[in-house]
Amino acid sequence: MPDDDSLVDDLPLPEGNGPGLFGDEDVGPPSIASGASESVQGGGDEALPALKSTTPPDTGVGYRVLARKYRPTTLDELIGQDALVRTLHNAFATGRVAHAFMLTGVRGVGKTTTARIIARGLNCTGVDGKGGPTVDPCGVCPNCVAILADRHPDVLEMDAASRTGVDDVREIIEACHFRPIQGRMKVFIVDEVHMLSRNAFNALLKTLEEPPSQVIFIFATTELRKVPVTVLSRCQRFDLRRIAQSELVTFFTGIAEREKVAIEPEALKLIARAADGSVRDGLSLLDQAIAQGGAGSEGDAESGIPATLVATMLGLSDRSIVFDLFDAVMRGDIAAAIALSDSIYDRGGDPGLMLRDLAELTHTVTRLKTVQSLQDALDLPESERTRGGAFASSLSLATLSRMWQMLLKGIGEIDDAPLRREAAEMVLVRLCYASNLPSPSDLLKRLDQDSSAQASADQTAISHQPQSARSADMQGSAAPSRNAAPLASPESAPSGGDAMPLQRAANGDWSDGPVRDAVPLRASAAVPPQKEPKSWRELVAFVKDNSREATLHGHLRYSTHLVNFAPPMVEVRTEDEAPKDLTRRLQDILRSRFSTEWIIREVDAPGEPTLAEQSADIIQLHKRRSASHPLVKAILGAFPGSELGDVKDHSFDDHYGLPIEVDEPLGLDHDVPDPEDE
Repeated sequence: MPDDDSLVDDLPLPEGNGPGLFGDEDVGPPSIASGASESVQGGGDEALPALKSTTPPDTGVGYRVLARKYRPTTLDELIGQDALVRTLHNAFATGRVAHAFMLTGVRGVGKTTTARIIARGLNCTGVDGKGGPTVDPCGVCPNCVAILADRHPDVLEMDAASRTGVDDVREIIEACHFRPIQGRMKVFIVDEVHMLSRNAFNALLKTLEEPPSQVIFIFATTELRKVPVTVLSRCQRFDLRRIAQSELVTFFTGIAEREKVAIEPEALKLIARAADGSVRDGLSLLDQAIAQGGAGSEGDAESGIPATLVATMLGLSDRSIVFDLFDAVMRGDIAAAIALSDSIYDRGGDPGLMLRDLAELTHTVTRLKTVQSLQDALDLPESERTRGGAFASSLSLATLSRMWQMLLKGIGEIDDAPLRREAAEMVLVRLCYASNLPSPSDLLKRLDQDSSAQASADQTAISHQPQSARSADMQGSAAPSRNAAPLASPESAPSGGDAMPLQRAANGDWSDGPVRDAVPLRASAAVPPQKEPKSWRELVAFVKDNSREATLHGHLRYSTHLVNFAPPMVEVRTEDEAPKDLTRRLQDILRSRFSTEWIIREVDAPGEPTLAEQSADIIQLHKRRSASHPLVKAILGAFPGSELGDVKDHSFDDHYGLPIEVDEPLGLDHDVPDPEDE
């Protein structure tokens, strides 16, 4: 459907191309003089009398939004799509233009614009009317003018979001059978192609695979994963990437200069960040900012549009207040954090958006800490490079990660809370409280130091006791009490008078309360001794049940051969796939859990089969004996094709397939219970 711009398409065209896609920004209706047009463009008050006397009541053609006015008309005007531009340049130069294109990317990066440029390039005849397909369409030939005005009979655009059925696709298929009416090629541009139904896609497949020589398909979509792979395989795909913030800021700065609008650089950076890589979204926001600031003429060049106005327009909290709030939270100053929250709320800020700003700042500070080169990046605002860099140098990654996790949880709570402001303040209180808590690594060090100090104090007290009292203490230590003293006492607790157990701190539980049962780092007299293993299989089972060394247990079962088991001496032979430090790791585990100084040594003797080999051999022996049982034979004969599964024996454990009661390591020459004897 032709838009309002088609009203002026019959007027004489100026030399060269206009700045926008439609190329008619400099061409106004006959009733508007050139001087008055410039005044309207600038928006100055001195233009109002001329506007009233020369402009008809319908002023729809008097102003065009920036997103349409500065839409690229050639590939070279596209920003941030170097790979696409280079490929299309080479394709047109060599005559290898594909019959179908798939353009994908987020909204506002140039998919439809690129499709129209390709359509113009395929049908352009040049200024003299004798040119061929070109990557730089002239913009003045009849085909270019008609395509710019969206009224070319051979360039058909279809919105798949509103026309999703088979009948709509059938119209395209039938149109493919006719040669072009005016242009050189028929071009079908299907926007939001992922909205087509499955039947519509299937109807299009054959024509899409072998279209007539004069037909080109160009598809655009923001949801590529919803397009069937059978369609993707028939198209040449281009992924249009998001535009970087630095490129958007440069682009918006040039547009502001052409529009004679003064705007602060920080405001442009806020707009570029809010655009999220979309040029169209950014231009719409810039248009809104110009309208909000009342700027647009050279008379306003001194003041300009401030960043605070743009932040208010975008619904963002004042960036300086966000930094102050972040600083108050990191210092644990609850009163200052609540006061800043009240200030943001009084200005109309949303509590959820306030926490999102905090989360975004936390992410920015984390990036500045991990990637030092970002502190010199030009696309970052000055406040983030200075204050953010100061935060990054003073805060640890553990603190930032903890704050990030708590903010994510708090944002989710606010979205579901009936009282959003109160919920946001409670999140700030938790953040301030957590900022003064030690990290898990600090707790480990303090608990270790407290344990060493307590052990040293006990040893000193025992050495100063009389001999009789010392003997009584030694006798009492042989049977330790179940109510043993905890590892860390309240007097030796961290700051605040609390002694947090290791397991609660590691799980992120920062609740108050005295410590009753702490987890010791090593076996001590306060913990009852465990039963030492009496066989190699018990030792391997102990490693499985009492340590986090899952890989070590696997190598002990599958890659380790027992040579000699004489506690505390154990001699083994390991296979090549076993780790080189297997014996040392096993020895450290045993020494940390038992008072005996175990010695694990590797020797070259063959040794016994591994536990896995023993288990497999016994299972096969059980299976052979069970298969020879008369009852089993009768069942297998009654049901042809049936097979005997694994044989279960309750006198064998489930982990190793070996007898439960084993006084010594089991070899292959040991007797195995026969199911027939039971």
